[in-house]
Amino acid sequence: MRALVSARLGADFTRLWTASAVSNLGDGVTMAAGPLLVASVSDSPALVAGAAFAQQLPWLLFALISGAYVDRLDRRRLFVAVNLVRAVALAGLAATIATGTVTVPIIYLALFLLGTGETLADTAMGALLPSVVTPEKLSSANARLYASFTIGNQFIAKPLGAWLFVISAAAPFGLDAFTFAVAAALIAAIRPVPAPAQRQPRASLRGEIATGVRWLWRHRLLRTLAVTMGVGNIAFGAAFAVFVLYCQQRLDLSAIGYGFLLTAFAIGGLFGTTVAARLTRAFGSTAVLRAGLLIEVVTHVTLATTTTPWVAAVILVVFSIHAMVWGITVASVRQRAVPEQLRGRVGSVYALLDLGGAALGSLLGGLFASLWEITTPFRIAAVVMTAVTILAWCRLNEATP
Repeated sequence: MRALVSARLGADFTRLWTASAVSNLGDGVTMAAGPLLVASVSDSPALVAGAAFAQQLPWLLFALISGAYVDRLDRRRLFVAVNLVRAVALAGLAATIATGTVTVPIIYLALFLLGTGETLADTAMGALLPSVVTPEKLSSANARLYASFTIGNQFIAKPLGAWLFVISAAAPFGLDAFTFAVAAALIAAIRPVPAPAQRQPRASLRGEIATGVRWLWRHRLLRTLAVTMGVGNIAFGAAFAVFVLYCQQRLDLSAIGYGFLLTAFAIGGLFGTTVAARLTRAFGSTAVLRAGLLIEVVTHVTLATTTTPWVAAVILVVFSIHAMVWGITVASVRQRAVPEQLRGRVGSVYALLDLGGAALGSLLGGLFASLWEITTPFRIAAVVMTAVTILAWCRLNEATP
């Protein structure tokens, strides 16, 4: 597999892809073991839930700032330095677990540092990719990165993290520390990339962030994609925040049935990574993105009206294929369009809209389902995505060069 990737996309991409795969495996292990660790220290549901929030909070606080620094600094060296810091943080957490001195504040601090590093490392990797592969190969490169995330983070890491925690509570976090060190070494081996063009005189940090936001807002296609993604994630987050209750009350499924639907969702996403590049080559980005919006509408309408589990399973597979194809296509379009010196800042705006939209949607979904019916979030999402589809349809014409 590595030889095949090297032949098609180059040795530097192989290093970047392997670093991504290794660190995604470690991240997934920590995501599975983190709640187990907090639960072993405290039986408070609020404290257990707070662990996930501690890792997500840096995206809301630092996404735009991290994007600015990614454009200021050498991205390869920044990725290496951040991953080494994350390795040290997790190694320290593993040491406190092994010595029996771990506490909830220590766990929160380690997860917060992990999330803060993620805002820099993920943004730097997204900005570094177009310097490693040629523009016409971006779709294939992004597809491989998404596939490694799905396989490593979703399929392999979660059961591995739980299994390692049972063997030794410190083991999952020690493994994650090791994966960060490996990823740092792999990225360090990539040939140096020329630094972004210097802007003279250099603006303040706030000014540089504003420059990135203004550039994005003035680019009609990327502005359309960013707003569409943000609103779409609000709709998605609202609908799927109550998905476990939807499965129980609407589809009459047990915990096993719920797990089956989640597995079907993951399988669809994995398949989507294998066809994304071929679909954009065959039909063009415009047709792929428009089809994705229609799939979003049909998905919400179907889930709002069906009571049949297999119908829900089929539509979830289709939706997850679309989600991966959409993500790969949009990332490739953005990486081709954004100037090299602005990739970090523009990418960070997308990340903020992505996570912020999903978080806001989750809050709204619980509210809607509490006030009305369990299917209300899906009905509202269908109406919202219909409006988004109508408004974005013509402007997506610019997505295909």
